[in-house]
Amino acid sequence: MKKQNGNKLMQKWKNKAGVRLSALDKKKLVLTNLPYVLTAFYADRASCLYRSSPGEDIGNKLLYAMEHADRIFTGILLSFDLRDLLVGVTVAVILKLLVWQKQSDAKKLRKGIEYGSARWGTAEDIKPYMSEDPWMNIPLTATEALTMESRPKQPKYARNKNIVVIGGSGSGKTRFFVKPSVMQMNCSMVITDPKGTLIEECGKMLAKGPPKKDKNGNIMKDKSGKVVHEPYVIKVLNTINFSKSLHYNPFAYIRSEKDILKLVTTIIVNTKGEGEKASEDFWVSATRSQTVKSLRTSNGF
Repeated sequence: MKKQNGNKLMQKWKNKAGVRLSALDKKKLVLTNLPYVLTAFYADRASCLYRSSPGEDIGNKLLYAMEHADRIFTGILLSFDLRDLLVGVTVAVILKLLVWQKQSDAKKLRKGIEYGSARWGTAEDIKPYMSEDPWMNIPLTATEALTMESRPKQPKYARNKNIVVIGGSGSGKTRFFVKPSVMQMNCSMVITDPKGTLIEECGKMLAKGPPKKDKNGNIMKDKSGKVVHEPYVIKVLNTINFSKSLHYNPFAYIRSEKDILKLVTTIIVNTKGEGEKASEDFWVSATRSQTVKSLRTSNGF
């Protein structure tokens, strides 16, 4: 039983080793180690030549080996003498260590880009950040945009939708950014309009709304073939000319006594004085005035 388990483990290990070996780049492995194999081969032959040279002292043997050094490169037979093999392996290992040390100590330079690697973006660079549906984008330029999708197909391309546009008066902040974004009509919008011109220029377009789409993203049409639109619900708050502003009736939203208390509290908080008049309580003054009027009336003044 133990022998069978051992065989299974050995087979499993061999399979894993085989997978790892097959996954390696064999070509790169051969090219990387070929110089060290050749070094070991020629060092082995040089050792064999030195060992077989005539003479007893080192000087004569070394001189003879140097005179007949061409024999190292003419033959293709490897010396299997243990001493020659040891010399070949030792020389190859030393060479490998020297190369490794030089590579590890080498400075990592970025040749040709010493002054930076910044470049102008291309259409391929911005493409992952844009939606395939052109109406689901925030237009940035004539060719670049940012998708409105909160969860793109690849999460790494997700970006927040906060955009700051800085420019002086008349530089085109409204004309070239706000209006194109409004004309996309791809979401609900809250727009501040200091000039008061956006509602006049874009109001009819928003009242008509964008084309209505079905679940598959196709534009819907009525029986007569006309495109069906989804109109926006437009609400205007004009703090300069209240006659052009939508009126707000808080009593329409009262459903319980709790709502009444909230309304009264809001009115009281927002009728306090400011600056020097902050200490004057409107409701205390109003109560005092009303009490005086009541006393005057009751006493016949």
